[in-house]
Amino acid sequence: MKTITVTELASRENTPLIDVRETDEFAAGHVPGAINVPLSTLGENLDKLPSEAFDVICQAGGRSARAVEALEARGYDATNVEGGTGEWIASGRPVE
Repeated sequence: MKTITVTELASRENTPLIDVRETDEFAAGHVPGAINVPLSTLGENLDKLPSEAFDVICQAGGRSARAVEALEARGYDATNVEGGTGEWIASGRPVE
């Protein structure tokens, strides 16, 4: 599984970011530009995923890692964000 840090995520340009946290978690604060596709509904929302390479984030990295494993098995080019939104916020980065 490919992984990146929140520092690497911050320097990415033009790479879609999928946030697999639940809707209420996402609404409470997320990385700017992230698209919410909750892990609990991922299987039924595959049509919302980008066709190109994308990053996947959750709160701490566990759910996004599970999502990336499942998506890779389906042929998607997905990368897990280690530390997740929690680390993004802890490092002082902005949220929407």
